[in-house]
Amino acid sequence: MADRVMSPRPSLDEIRAWPPTVSVTRAALALGVSRALAYRAIDEGKFPVETVRVGKKLSVLTVSLIRVLQGKA
Repeated sequence: MADRVMSPRPSLDEIRAWPPTVSVTRAALALGVSRALAYRAIDEGKFPVETVRVGKKLSVLTVSLIRVLQGKA
């Protein structure tokens, strides 16, 4: 089995350059949690970042992610 290489956690400046919405996977990386934990928290209404659903796709609002990471949420 191949080792999985985790991407480094992005800086706040890098996140500020992201598009207005990002995937749950990308937001989870920024928050330092697994994708599975992020989806579980969303399902339980405990994810600290705002999400939007367009059709079947669930996305995270980047501005909300930035607020949480700055401790302003």
